[in-house]
Amino acid sequence: MTVPLSLFRGLLVIGTWIFIGLVALTAWYAIELPALISTPQFEKRASITLKASDGTIIDRMGDIKGINVGVAELPPHLIYAVLATEDRRFYQHFGIDPMGILRAMGANLLAGHTVQGGSTITQQLAKNLFLKPERTLKRKIQEALLALWLENTLTKDEILSAYLNRVYLGSGAYGVDAAAHIYFNKSAPNLTLRESATLAGMLKAPSRYAPDSNPGLSAKRVKIVLGAMAEAGYITKEEAKHESLTMMTPRRKPAEGGGIHYFTDWIASSLNDLIGVTEMDISVDTTLDPATQEEAERVLNKYLREKGEEVHASQGAVIVMARDGAVLAMVGGRDYAASQFNRAAQALRSPGSSFKPIVYLTALQMGWTKDDLLDDSPLTEGKYRPENYNLEYYGPVTMQQALTHSLNAATVRLAKQIGIDSVITTARMLGIRATLERDLSLALGSSGVPMIEMVSAYAVLANGGHSVNPYAVHRIKDSKDQLVYEHTFLHPAQPLFDERAMIQIDEMLQSVVREGTGRRAALPYRTAGKTGTSQDFRDSWFIGYTDCCVAGVWVGNDDNSSMKHVTGGSLPAAIWHDIMINVQERRGYKSWPASDNYDGSSGSSGGDGSQGGAFNSLLHRLLSE
Repeated sequence: MTVPLSLFRGLLVIGTWIFIGLVALTAWYAIELPALISTPQFEKRASITLKASDGTIIDRMGDIKGINVGVAELPPHLIYAVLATEDRRFYQHFGIDPMGILRAMGANLLAGHTVQGGSTITQQLAKNLFLKPERTLKRKIQEALLALWLENTLTKDEILSAYLNRVYLGSGAYGVDAAAHIYFNKSAPNLTLRESATLAGMLKAPSRYAPDSNPGLSAKRVKIVLGAMAEAGYITKEEAKHESLTMMTPRRKPAEGGGIHYFTDWIASSLNDLIGVTEMDISVDTTLDPATQEEAERVLNKYLREKGEEVHASQGAVIVMARDGAVLAMVGGRDYAASQFNRAAQALRSPGSSFKPIVYLTALQMGWTKDDLLDDSPLTEGKYRPENYNLEYYGPVTMQQALTHSLNAATVRLAKQIGIDSVITTARMLGIRATLERDLSLALGSSGVPMIEMVSAYAVLANGGHSVNPYAVHRIKDSKDQLVYEHTFLHPAQPLFDERAMIQIDEMLQSVVREGTGRRAALPYRTAGKTGTSQDFRDSWFIGYTDCCVAGVWVGNDDNSSMKHVTGGSLPAAIWHDIMINVQERRGYKSWPASDNYDGSSGSSGGDGSQGGAFNSLLHRLLSE
């Protein structure tokens, strides 16, 4: 069949006009090229590298740029891995690869969706250097024009080097050298064949194929890269098979719930206060002790996993602090991946009876003694009727007995006598900044307080009344190793409280652990602390200290629902005990004679105010004499 001449002429005219239109459009978009070339795009966020107290890297934030390395400095197998997966005809094409485009179009048509891209390495570099990540015709045309310009301006090796030094490879790493350090703790020139294939495989989807977060997917992707290298003739099939069998990256055992990120997020949020807003890369030496952090996460998750469902306790938090205020461990929840809310620093939870030592310290500061008597009988103050645990009351008791066994009625009467304003003043002196309600229920810990403030308050008690400010940063240095910030200790100031008051509150808190509601926390060391349980078992705490450290444990539910009779003397005290026994031993503290306050076990207590039959008979006998 012969095509009519008129139709042929019509098609020729239409084709000519389409060609002229494309040329005109290309010329129009090309007008912007000089401006684009003069302002290359590389917006890198300042990187923050966080290190533990032993120098190990615990987290990285922002973007990290490694040193620039040339093609000649890199191992050949890294170059081959990249070329095999990204642009096999790189050294043959002129910046745009028509054959590659046709091959990608065919593969995409067969698959019914996009499975291959036709962009060359030169085009990818042009996009990364000069263009914004937009999927428009204008951008694709400008990308092609810029690729042609790059090919005319630079050598092939210079283009490939620039690409490898700027390409994003996940975890904030820009360039193969930064990625080599992050994933393999070495420089790019020292990468092995397997490691090179791993990085090349990540070019398709950095987060998806990262060897640290997705080792299984990474291993599968590496196998594909090795196969592509063998197909392209860069390595033999035997080499590819051998590496495929031996290249599996061991799965890194993560800390349960990734709890270390609660700590690093908390530090990151405070950096502006320490050094202001900065655009420079910095390295932060923190106070975190990796072994203590790991133990805190392990123990908390163990108890919540084994006991949580049974007692309807779904969340927990832990802080371990050196007596000078250095935070050694912080666990803000059981699963960071599920919730980044930091229950150790951000949550306002009722501390319950763990607030009571502040009431008793206020009285001691006013001249009371631990042997002064309080009335522990049923109490009504208007509509407020504080009740003892199990509704048991003991009449006249000493201050020490009242705190040891967490007697609510006696404590509220004491708070009324010394004045709630005085209690609040003491709380402020101890470092508590949370809003505290001016009513008698404050004596029983009704106002929400962040755990970090409660643990800091106990640190003051552990230090004989000297002020303690929690801190997590030892020093900060810039990328040139210049000191930007260093934590400095103030000269020891006068104690905030009388020595007599501090000695007595310490004795009272030791009594809590030795024979009161905190017996499950008892260690073979001098141990002091207090349990806390809020109304309807919504919050349970144990906060205490030894000659080594101060620590706090909270257990509860995010929706503020009640637990099944979980008191501060049960689950939190047991968690505290298991964490602190490990911390004490690792830090070289020797035990006291077992007869002092330790019976060789974690003890047993019904929790706040649950004294048990032996205590009841003993107390009644003492009070009757």
